[in-house]
Amino acid sequence: MLIFLAVLLLLILPSPWNLIAFIVIVPLWVLELFGWNRTVKHRKKVVGAQTLIGKEALVTTECRPQGQARLDGEIWEARCESGAEVGDKVRVVGRDGLVLVVEPAGSV
Repeated sequence: MLIFLAVLLLLILPSPWNLIAFIVIVPLWVLELFGWNRTVKHRKKVVGAQTLIGKEALVTTECRPQGQARLDGEIWEARCESGAEVGDKVRVVGRDGLVLVVEPAGSV
């Protein structure tokens, strides 16, 4: 964001103030970049199927034991050993390939 301000001031302010503003803001922009890099570098990556475990899903096709469940707007194949009816809420407890292993949400 600061780089846009530096360029804008370079174009708008009269000389020599445009160069002074540019020279002051560019190092601040570099510090901002280093700060963001340091912050983002140490964050835990939240990607992949492991992020589904623990979430609640809605059963769309009866699971006895195989069926389907809607999770975050996507339909997934699901396996529920204890069984679940259409409309029941289930919690994801694991996965087997592309099949979610679920159990009724109330039993956790």
